[in-house]
Amino acid sequence: MANISYWNPENIQDISESVGVTTLNDEVLHALTAEVQYRVAQVIEEAQRFMRHSKRTIMTTKDVALALRVLDVEPLYGYESTRPLRFGEAMFGQPLFYVEDEEVDFERLINAPLPKIPREIAYTAHWLSVEGIQPSIPQNPASSDARGQEGLQKNASANPNLATISGTDAAGSKSLIKHVLSKEAQLYFERICAAILDENDESQRLGALASIRGDPGVHQLVPYFVQYAAEKVTHNLKNLFILRQMLDLTLALMENDSLFIDPYINALVPVILTCLLSPHIGTPGSLQEEFPLRASAASILGKTAKKYAKSSQTLRARLARSCLKAFLDPKKPLETHYGAILGLEAVSGREGVRNLILPILKEYSSLIQEAQNAGSAGATSAEYIISAIIGVLQSLRDDTGPLVNGFASGDVNSQRPKLESKVGGLLAERIIRQGDPKLVQAILT
Repeated sequence: MANISYWNPENIQDISESVGVTTLNDEVLHALTAEVQYRVAQVIEEAQRFMRHSKRTIMTTKDVALALRVLDVEPLYGYESTRPLRFGEAMFGQPLFYVEDEEVDFERLINAPLPKIPREIAYTAHWLSVEGIQPSIPQNPASSDARGQEGLQKNASANPNLATISGTDAAGSKSLIKHVLSKEAQLYFERICAAILDENDESQRLGALASIRGDPGVHQLVPYFVQYAAEKVTHNLKNLFILRQMLDLTLALMENDSLFIDPYINALVPVILTCLLSPHIGTPGSLQEEFPLRASAASILGKTAKKYAKSSQTLRARLARSCLKAFLDPKKPLETHYGAILGLEAVSGREGVRNLILPILKEYSSLIQEAQNAGSAGATSAEYIISAIIGVLQSLRDDTGPLVNGFASGDVNSQRPKLESKVGGLLAERIIRQGDPKLVQAILT
């Protein structure tokens, strides 16, 4: 049975002559025709598969290009066009077809505006990943994070902190960079938050803080913990236990050497300053617990300024300015002044005490005296203030040399007039009670 060919051998003959092959016998010509027919049918069959998978009834040039790629054939080069190809027939005795070109008016082409000059080729750098997270910028490929976002939406009702960070809160706000968390990480975050606020089980609290302090795998949860601490401090100023736990959480994050906390310092500092300088924290009956909390906040503030001063050159100055502003405000309560004094000493050291605190102690002494006369609560606060002032003045002792002149005898009472003119009568009396001539010399020199 003879093979039926649907491909015209004359087309093969024309193509061979166009490339310089003029002598083809009938056997070779029929063999080439059969091969071309088989290959074309193979390409069309593959292209039909792409067409059907795309749920279309019209085959496009893109389907053919994909079919050629699947068959490992060199693709067709050129510009793709969305316009249908129109073929015209040449009247030269034999049927020849050609692609009709659009006729363009020559005068309209000349008068048309010139196209814009393309930009020169240039290279630029961008962040492909920051701390393992791909920034959502035009230079980066679009990440398929729909599944992660769906997971966050499901957990939003269970944990409002995750909803706030992921941009799925009730207000409909969206974060600039979507964060994908695994179910294990979400469960870990919820368990840690629950353990930290468990008032009845100290071992769980200490275990949770130890995990944050030593686990290098919590880097993805750092922004969530920062947001969690900020929200808890903002909405629980009357609960000293929660404030204490949020300070411990902040310190645990900073003490984890495997975490890069520098980008989050500006968000953590308000947590510390709120516990340190807020006018009203705790209940009226928790005054004895309030001052140790402020002292702890001052200690953490000093560690923050020391550890992150290099990455943020203005951090130490901003912290000292905030504490000094609170200390110089006479309308602030003594509890805020207590935190400001300890904060200034923790951030600025001996230089801050000598240049910022010591020069105004004489005027400040009268404010302490008024508080002592106001009642029992004011007297308690005044005692804490006096202890804080004497404590920070002790840091000046390291700057003094050997005792000279009137200080060598050890009789500090002889320096009372000078001391009263320097720090006021009330504070001078308390300093003299210390019986430390080196402290007196450090204050007066």
